[in-house]
This record gives sequence, C-alpha cells and structure tokens, in this order.
Amino acid sequence: MLARLLLVAATIAASPVLADARDLVVAANGSSLQAATRETFARPFTAATGIATQVATWDGGMEALHAQPKPPDDGWDIVLADGNTLAAGCSDGTFEKLDWSVIGGKDHYLPQAVSDCGVGAFANSLALAWNRDKFPATPTWSDFWDVAKYPGKRGLRRGVQGNLEFALIADGVAPGDVYKVLGTSDGVDRAFRKLDQLKPYIVWWQTGGEATKILASGDVLMTSAPVSDIVIANHTGHHNFAVQWAASLYDVLSWAIVKGTANQRQATQFLYFAGTPAIEARLVGAYGEGGWAKGANDGLPTELAQASPTAAANLNAAVRIDAGFWHDNLAKLRQRFDAWLGH
Repeated sequence: MLARLLLVAATIAASPVLADARDLVVAANGSSLQAATRETFARPFTAATGIATQVATWDGGMEALHAQPKPPDDGWDIVLADGNTLAAGCSDGTFEKLDWSVIGGKDHYLPQAVSDCGVGAFANSLALAWNRDKFPATPTWSDFWDVAKYPGKRGLRRGVQGNLEFALIADGVAPGDVYKVLGTSDGVDRAFRKLDQLKPYIVWWQTGGEATKILASGDVLMTSAPVSDIVIANHTGHHNFAVQWAASLYDVLSWAIVKGTANQRQATQFLYFAGTPAIEARLVGAYGEGGWAKGANDGLPTELAQASPTAAANLNAAVRIDAGFWHDNLAKLRQRFDAWLGH
C-alpha cells in the first residue's frame, strides 16, 4: 500500500503540473459523500502530490452535469456518479473511456467496480435495519411485512426505487430474480399490491438521518435505511442498530472523468490514488461506506469489517441495483408511485 502511494508521488514528480493549471475539481452529490470525498481522498491527494483539489456540490443527474461550464477551460474534472448517471454519461460521450492500465488495472478492483467509464469509489447500500434493544430477533423482508406477527410501524424511503424490489422479495421472489419479475407488467402490479398491504403502517422518510431518527425514537419497529447512516448512528449516537444484509440493495458509485478536461492527467492520478486500499480502508469507520479496491477491508477491526458493504459476506448477500432497468423505467414508475401514494 505504501509502495502505491510512493508510486503516485513519483509519477507526478516526473510530470510537473503547469503553473497556470487550474485546481482539479471533483463533484459529489450529498453532504456525506462530499465530506468523504474531501477528507478521505481530496485532501490526502493534495498532501501527497501537491495538486490543489476542490470538492464541488452536485445535485446529481445528467441535466445538472450538462449545465456546468464546458471543459477544457472550466467546469468539473471528475464526478462521483451513480449507476444510472454513469451509464447515461458513458453512452452519450459525457465521460472519458478509462485507460485501466494507468489507474492500477482492472484486477486491482472487485469486478463490480469495473466499467468502461467508471471506477468504483463507494458502495451505496440500502438495507433493513432495526434496534436490537427493542427487537432482539433478526428479521427478514417477509417479517418486515408481517405486522400481525410483529406489530408496529415500518419505515420506508419516500420513493419508488428500492421499495418495489423489497416488496417483491417480501412476496417470495428470489432476490436474484427481482429485476426479471419487475421487467413485466404483472411483476410491477404484484409489487404495488404488496405495498398496498403495508401502506397503513408506513412512516415515510426522505433522508438517511430521518430513517435513523424514527428508528431511535421508536416511531418504527423496523425501517429500510442507508447502511452508512446506520453505521454512523451507532458510532456517534451509541445506538444498538443492526442491519440485515440478506436481500439488501447496493449501487456502485463510481469516479468518472469528464470528457475533454484539461486536467486529464491530474484526474487520472487522482483515480489511481483513490484506489489505494489503505486510503479506502478509512471509509467504513468515518462514513460507513465501503471501498472497491481489493484489500480495502483487510486488517479492519472485526466490528468495522462486518459493517463494510464491500466485505465479501455482505456483498454476496446483497442485490445490485439494476441501473439499466431504472434508466428505462424510473420516470413511469415514479409517476405511478406518486399516484399510488396520493390515494
């Protein structure tokens, strides 16, 4: 790991930055991800290389990305993109195709992190969570729906993505078949019928902080929640929250280089640096996120290793969000969900 850091510095020393070059700008969506990008990657990168790096605020989506000033003179150099945005930006030429040979090679990363235009940075996970102090069992999504056996309110994110998948799993669909079933009109109808059963018991949340708040207050017995917020709540609030990794959902948030940037070389060096396992290992304890470089979870204390979304046992139990499905269906399913919510 140290050798990798030294190689970054040596490479940069051999290729000095032009005196009039502007700062490297990395854009991330959400305050937690911006903080993780700044503290875990950008500041250590600047300290190791001397390349000034800024973290910009991005609300997500291609519209906001296209509204930025165009490179090479200005704009963003790297963005932290979710699966939908990465697929769209790679397809329409917004992002550069990566030369994997200069960022450590594909074998340096877990296979889920590798794509034509993106290299995995974070694992963004959504899972069933509960308070062990109030519910000592280990519930499944079937139990989540069983309010007769386990009375109490349930928390779900106010949105369609994730809820349809969890509904089908609770209805007996094998996790690996969820998107096959959702790809049919009967499958979508089935998911909404399952949501109908739970609707009177749902407390809706919109941010991870709200999810942990309703869990801590006892307003809900169980809730879906971003794993990162659960981990942070346990560390900072001294809660006894637990996560059910089986049939959790995860998305790969990837670093992508904006096509045409004048900081192409510096951006490539950032990606190489960010893939250092010793750097990524800091993510779990500080932000509840998991890194995608092989070895990022090695040597972590047991508690942190068990909380990492990219630990083998957790990742193997989870379902990857199908970015292609949601790219094609999000608009119409969101419209249907909003109409369902209003009735």
